[in-house]
Amino acid sequence: MTEIRFWNTMGRALETFEPLEPGRVRVYTCGPTVYGEAHLGNMRTFLFEDVLCRALEYLGFGVEQVMNLTDVEDKIIAGAVARGVTLREFTTPHEAAFFRDLDRLHIRRAARYPRATEHVPEMVDLIARLIESGHAYQADGSIFFRIESDADYGRLSGVDLAAARRGERVADDEYGKEDVRDFVLWKAAKEDEPSWDSPWGPGRPGWHIECSAMSMQYLGETFDLHCGGVDNIFPHHENEIAQSESVTGRPLARYWLHSEHLLVDGRKMSKSLGNQYTLDDLIERGLDLRAVRYLLLSVHYRQKVNFTFASVEGAAAALRRIDDLRFRLDHARERSVERSDLRGQAARLAEEFGAALADDLNTSAALAALHRFVRDVNVTVEEDRLGPGDREVARSALCEIDGVLGVLHREEWGGAALAPSAGLGESEIETLVAEREAARQARDFARSDALRERLREVGVQVEDTAAGPRWRRE
Repeated sequence: MTEIRFWNTMGRALETFEPLEPGRVRVYTCGPTVYGEAHLGNMRTFLFEDVLCRALEYLGFGVEQVMNLTDVEDKIIAGAVARGVTLREFTTPHEAAFFRDLDRLHIRRAARYPRATEHVPEMVDLIARLIESGHAYQADGSIFFRIESDADYGRLSGVDLAAARRGERVADDEYGKEDVRDFVLWKAAKEDEPSWDSPWGPGRPGWHIECSAMSMQYLGETFDLHCGGVDNIFPHHENEIAQSESVTGRPLARYWLHSEHLLVDGRKMSKSLGNQYTLDDLIERGLDLRAVRYLLLSVHYRQKVNFTFASVEGAAAALRRIDDLRFRLDHARERSVERSDLRGQAARLAEEFGAALADDLNTSAALAALHRFVRDVNVTVEEDRLGPGDREVARSALCEIDGVLGVLHREEWGGAALAPSAGLGESEIETLVAEREAARQARDFARSDALRERLREVGVQVEDTAAGPRWRRE
């Protein structure tokens, strides 16, 4: 099996990936807080995690992915109270919107999506164990993690808490605590807020304890990969490590992978700048979400993506080149004798594509391998050198890598293999191309030229090859 290396945030180095169980990878990914629509930056992280799981499967592993749904949190509670509905009634439409967005970007579903509100007993048990071991304490009805008890705190993020003075009593979310550095595990109930019973009185869990309880519930005390965006590193993932490992004495995850931020026109996304887009926003602007997926995966997950409308058009153009190849393959003839090296080209694609994925999920290098293959196959078709079975070899090679990319088959995104041009369907274009070819063979060059111009006006370029005319969109 190919050696796989990932950049482990824990230690900040490339490390050889070795799962706990041969042939099986257990992955925990931080999911959405379901109080509003996910924006494009969120979707970049979810897409990275999707491609990671697909890539591991491509490289020969079975993958079990768990992604939590945070359905109790200050903004959720405020929204539910304002509308006079239960938490579940408030979060259900937002959950549905999240799953709709996953489907729109062809992000495959995780094995489980546990909700925080359905795992409060596991959180209470974990908190009780932290209190018993001296890592947590009660103050004003709330429970806090005592950071002073964790000598290794900060090893994931490298954060230096020395600037925070020990013993300084402060208020945080209106709950008292001993030390400015400590974080809340259980929040005492407030009037008119939902709450759960606990040994410390009614209240609700803090955000960080949710992921510790749910990840260990479904993947064990130690699992292989923990993923999220770079904004999760501190404090969320740092706090997860502290509370989980203080109870178990074992590493929570062996490898920590984080995707970088998404920029819009070179600037950080924000509502105040008016550049925080949802998928609905992009659809309203007429963008092709297939091209959006391609754009997001074309940049290495540890590099910032600069989203622009021009970059989406560039991604669409790259996809058109692949669509054009597929059309050419469908219409090219296979000669009776084998003259091409297409099987060798397909083998090189598989080798280069797999090597790129194994090199810290280098999707940009994987796409470069794909486009080299597209170029080589186009040359083979142009030179009329397709041998017996070559068409299916090329199709199979594209299908195999699309198990990771999820963008190559336009028809799976709700369109034809090639979209209509300026109101003309594929059959109409084919008819015009055939009429032009008949005119050309009859040496009626005036009509042939007129038909070529008609096709050009609707965005169709015709190429005359030894195997016959080929058309593609400009």
